Amino acid sequence: MAMKLPCGNHVCYLDRLPERLVVDGYRYWMAGYETGSIAPWELAWTLFAKELGPTDGRAALSALTCWVRTCRTFSPEPRQTFPFQCQRLCRDECLAVSLIAALQHDDRPCAKFCLDRMVTADGMKDTERSAHCLADSLHGLGHTLIPVPQTVVEDIATRPARDHFH
Repeated sequence: MAMKLPCGNHVCYLDRLPERLVVDGYRYWMAGYETGSIAPWELAWTLFAKELGPTDGRAALSALTCWVRTCRTFSPEPRQTFPFQCQRLCRDECLAVSLIAALQHDDRPCAKFCLDRMVTADGMKDTERSAHCLADSLHGLGHTLIPVPQTVVEDIATRPARDHFH
């Protein structure tokens, strides 16, 4: 099935709703854990309810929260995120959104590549299961992410990490 994609010089990856839900939701939920504040979680709820409606938004956000919790629980190191509303993605965010896209497009090798770099071996099954729930939830609501070729994910994943983010 063909995907309708925006194009041109002024189109950002996060202009598409499916990618924005995953990336912004991930950023908000991780920030809630890091700060101990519910304010970022309320931002996530506002985004999902506004874009999907309260019923569908609740279901999709529930899937996202379980996925982020398993990513965080089984991560071998603290996950990095860029600030809210940033139009760029850091390496960890690229792996996260690529995992959900790979699962939606049944790209098992790419999904495994992302999982291998995101979580420890003992967290693989739980993280994949929770990621599948989010991927299926969004897909069922008509929000399919753009597939990310594994070669692109590999290139991003092998770049050196930054010591700090702006």
